[in-house]
Formats: sequence, structure tokens, C-alpha cells
Amino acid sequence: MTIRATNQPRARVIPLRPFPAAPGPAPAREPLWRDLVGDVLRRERLSQERTLKDVADAARISMAYLSEVERGRKEASSEVLAAAARALGLSLADVLALAQGELIRLSGARSRSTGQHDRPAGPLGTVRLAA
Repeated sequence: MTIRATNQPRARVIPLRPFPAAPGPAPAREPLWRDLVGDVLRRERLSQERTLKDVADAARISMAYLSEVERGRKEASSEVLAAAARALGLSLADVLALAQGELIRLSGARSRSTGQHDRPAGPLGTVRLAA
């Protein structure tokens, strides 16, 4: 069997493994919103010395789902976040403000470690959240 040359373009090969990264320090990973919100919920729950089951029951969500939200494994809807916040005696705005503060703190620490000073946090100079 012989292979004939055709005028068709060759298929582009896509590597299955990413190319090795350039030597040097790895770039800092941007914090995920779900991780920040989950940390806030867990920190508030633990500061009130309440169990996961207690807060999940009060919020009327499953204990497993609340655990996944706290660990940043699930991206919770605003309804679930509001229910969890109410169960902790907070408003949704309180939870988002606490998460925003954590984001600013982490972003500031990251910019200090990379030497990026005096740079505004966002296009308007501040981080703005809408609930």
C-alpha cells in the first residue's frame, strides 16, 4: 500500500501535556471567590462554637452541601449564601463585606510579595461588590 500526497493541509497536533513552565517562581494564584466566602462562613460558624449540622439545619440546606461551600468546593447561589448567613445571624451583605476584606488583604499581600506597589485594586481604584 502506498500513501499518496494530497493537497489537504496537515492536521494540527495539540500536545496532551502542557509545555514546561519557565524556570523561576510560579506566579501567585488569584484567590477564588468561593474560597473566600467559604472561609468567612466557616470562621463565623466556628467563632460562634456551632456545629455544621446546627447551621445547616437552621439554613435548611444539607450538611454535606454546607461543608462543600465552606471548603470552597461548591459555588453557592445567592439564596444559599443568604440562608447560611441568616443562620449565623448575619446578612448576605455582611458575609460579602467580610469576603471583600479578605480579598483586599490577600491581594495586598500578593502585590507586596511581587513588588507591585501603589496600584489600584480595580479599574476604579477600589474593589466594588454588588449583592
